[in-house]
Amino acid sequence: MPKVFTDLINRVGIIMILAFIMSKIKLIKSLVAKKNIETKDKLFLSIIFGIYGIIGTYIGIPVDGALANSRAIGVFVGGLLGGPLVGTLSGLIAGIHRWAIDINGFTTTACTISTILAGVLSGLLSKKHYKTNQKWLLAMLGGVLAETIQMILILIFTKPFFEALRLVKIIAVPVILLNSIGIAVFIAIIDSISKDQERAAAYQAQIALKIANRSFPYFRKGFNGESALEASKIIQEMTDIKAVAFTDKEKILSYVGIGEEYYKEEDLINNYLVEQVIETGDYSIFNVSREIDSNYVDSRLKSAIIVPLKENNETIGTLILYKIKENSITQVDLELALGLGTLFSTQITLSKLEHQAGLLAKAELKALQSQINPHFLFNSINTIAACTRTEPEKARELLMHLGTCFRKNLQQNTDDVQLQEEIEYIKSYIEIEKTRFGAKLTVDFNIPENIDCYLPPLMLQPIVENAINHGIFHKIEGGTVKIEALSQQEETILIVEDDGIGIKDELLQNLFINEKKNDSIGLINVNNRLKNKYGEQYGLEINSEYGKGTTVIMKIPKLQGGDFNVKVPNC
Repeated sequence: MPKVFTDLINRVGIIMILAFIMSKIKLIKSLVAKKNIETKDKLFLSIIFGIYGIIGTYIGIPVDGALANSRAIGVFVGGLLGGPLVGTLSGLIAGIHRWAIDINGFTTTACTISTILAGVLSGLLSKKHYKTNQKWLLAMLGGVLAETIQMILILIFTKPFFEALRLVKIIAVPVILLNSIGIAVFIAIIDSISKDQERAAAYQAQIALKIANRSFPYFRKGFNGESALEASKIIQEMTDIKAVAFTDKEKILSYVGIGEEYYKEEDLINNYLVEQVIETGDYSIFNVSREIDSNYVDSRLKSAIIVPLKENNETIGTLILYKIKENSITQVDLELALGLGTLFSTQITLSKLEHQAGLLAKAELKALQSQINPHFLFNSINTIAACTRTEPEKARELLMHLGTCFRKNLQQNTDDVQLQEEIEYIKSYIEIEKTRFGAKLTVDFNIPENIDCYLPPLMLQPIVENAINHGIFHKIEGGTVKIEALSQQEETILIVEDDGIGIKDELLQNLFINEKKNDSIGLINVNNRLKNKYGEQYGLEINSEYGKGTTVIMKIPKLQGGDFNVKVPNC
């Protein structure tokens, strides 16, 4: 037995060397690393592992008219990796070969059946193999079971029995032990392929996220030559990609890397594969230099991958990554390119949505202005008309205030104005309203002169108007509106308080819900604009007690380094 043991170790060693060589072949690496392999891949695996089984037969050790061999290693590994189909087919290939080379041999029947059964058994264990973290242990235990079955079959089918028993005593321990260890080592080698690719993919995903993070400030401004150029520089800096290009539907937006001297901004696309990606929305890979852009002069770039860039599922351009070797686009490169394409597409879409949100905010402002203008204008005209005969000087003064209101209203095209400007506008508005209400209306201002506050235009006026028309107007004896500003470290608190009739609890609870049925359109508009600009936490805070009055609180974050100091909640 010692000689059989040492000889079999050498044979198993040969199989392990072949397994290591196989693990380095690109096609095999791609094949065994797939999560869901196709039928054609399974057929290919069946042939490969069937051949491994045949090799195990040929390097077997003659023992008393039989062969102590490592045939089961290839068959069993094939079944674990490829499932029942691969296990059965590779078992049939190796088993039929074993039968054909020695049809009437001493152990031919037993070895043929056991080889096929080993393939079937390993195929049945395949699902459990992929679920367990201890793949090598499952493989070894399965190998022990398969080789034990072979020994039993030798005792059943081999005649005379006493010779079969003597053979089993000689080969059982070394064959069962060494072949099961060989299967475990083989699986460990193959499993390392998948883990290496997973680590590489994880690293590339991390790189893609870092690239996207650095490029976001540029794509936030839109998808154009400037943002594409900056993103191209970032990609080349952080990867081993030799050249990077961005295109829109018609022209090259940017090109960085080998051969960039041959390209000019706004060059038209001159590659049918790029045009195909734009048309179909699917990525494309070209692996030979002759497929490179026909205008390209430098021939060092041999292969590339083209991925679409999309906005709302519509292809608006492409990202192209070039390499200097033919057939060098790996699965990892593909994952990186597709990841970048998806991230960039998301950024481009977000930038458009952000732009549209800005337009919407301006549209909301215009809508608010259009709502205020007719209502306020007609009331003001009626008030001024009443003064023209009895108080002409007062009418002249009111016309000046009305002109100030509408001039400021028409000039509100900026995103933010100083609080003092908003207060001046409100004062002109109030002077007109006080003429209507007379002694019934008192307005107190408590606004520090040096307060540093910028806010969107027409934020305070609708709140003051609401306090007057829905609070003070319905109170027989009139009342007072107080407008106050408090400066805090990170925000300014603006308070509009009245002692009017207040708001009933039912209406207060549904103030911002039934917008279409609600008369407080000004408050709703202001509340929505605040949330859109600063976040949900910056909506209006309204406290009211029916019969006693209402307080409306608005918080405006202060500017910090050119941007508002808005705290974003942790996700």
